[in-house]
Amino acid sequence: MQPRNMSMSGVVDLAAVKAAGEAKAKAEQARAEAARTGGGAAVAPSALVIDVDEAGFERDVLQRSAEVPVVIDFWAEWCEPCKQLGPLLERLAVEYNGRFVLAKVDVDANQMLMQQFGIQGIPAVFAVVAGQALPLFQGAAPEAQIRATLDQLIQVGEERFGLTGIVVDQDAESGVPAAAPAGPYDALLSAAVDALDAGDLGGAVQAYKNVLADDPGNTEAKLGLAQAELLARVQGVDPQRVRKEAADNPKDVAAQIAAADLDLVGGHVQDAFGRLVDTVRVTFGEDRDAARLRLLELFEVIGAEDPRVTAARQALARVLF
Repeated sequence: MQPRNMSMSGVVDLAAVKAAGEAKAKAEQARAEAARTGGGAAVAPSALVIDVDEAGFERDVLQRSAEVPVVIDFWAEWCEPCKQLGPLLERLAVEYNGRFVLAKVDVDANQMLMQQFGIQGIPAVFAVVAGQALPLFQGAAPEAQIRATLDQLIQVGEERFGLTGIVVDQDAESGVPAAAPAGPYDALLSAAVDALDAGDLGGAVQAYKNVLADDPGNTEAKLGLAQAELLARVQGVDPQRVRKEAADNPKDVAAQIAAADLDLVGGHVQDAFGRLVDTVRVTFGEDRDAARLRLLELFEVIGAEDPRVTAARQALARVLF
C-alpha cells in the first residue's frame, strides 16, 4: 500500500496540505469537545457513508482525509459487481465506527474524477489519507480481503499521520442524547495531576494509562500521558552531554531523539520537530521508524491544533513520500 500525491488540475488539488492541516486541527478540537461533553460533537452513523461529486470533492474527501481515512468507491448504476461491493463497504463503514468514512462516486456523473484517478474499470476502490491517494483494489473482492485492506489502511493513518478517526453518536438519529462516558475519569485525571505536582512522574504516567485503558480516545489523558512521559525521559539527564552527543553524531538516531526531547522541554518546539524530521529524512528501517514515532509522540505533547504541529506534519509527509 504505497501512497502517492495526485494533481487534480481543474478539479481539486490533492496536495492542498494547508486546508487539510486546518481540517485536522478542527477535527482534534471536535473530538476533544466530544470527549468532554459525552458526544455533543459526534456524527450520526449515516454520516459515515456519503455521496461525493466533483464540486464537493475537496471539502468532503481531501479536507476530511486529514481527520480520518476516506475510502472512495467508484461505481455506476449499470455495474453489477458494484451492486455487490457497495452494500458490503457501507456495512463495514458503520461497523468500523468512525475509523474510516466511505465516499461513493458515481462515475457516470463524475467522469473527470474517474479520469484523474486513472480508473480503467469499476468497481474501483481508492483511499485518501492526509491528502495522499492510495489505490486499494479493483473488482468485488472477498470480505476477508477487504477487511485486511481496511485494517492496514487504518494502521497507516494512525502510525504515519496520527489520524484519530471521528466520534460516532449511535443515538443521534433516534433523537436520544448520547450518554456521558462511564467511569470515574475526573478522579483519575485529578490523581494524575496531583502526581505531576508532587514530582511523581511514574505515578502520573500510570494514572493516565489507567484512564486510557477504559477510554482509549480520552484526549486529556492522551495529552497528559505524552507530557508525563516526556518529563520522565529528560529527568536527571545532563543537557550539555546530550546536546554534545547529538552535535558530534548527527546520524545517531538515539542522540537526536534525546536532544529533541530537551528541545521541546526547553520550549524550542520548532527545533525539536525540525531535528526529527531531518532524522527521518536521512534514515531507514527501524531507525526511521524510531524517529518518526517519537515525532508523533511530541505532536501529542503540543496538541494537534497548534500550527507548528500542522507544519511539521506536512514536512514529515514530504520526507516520507
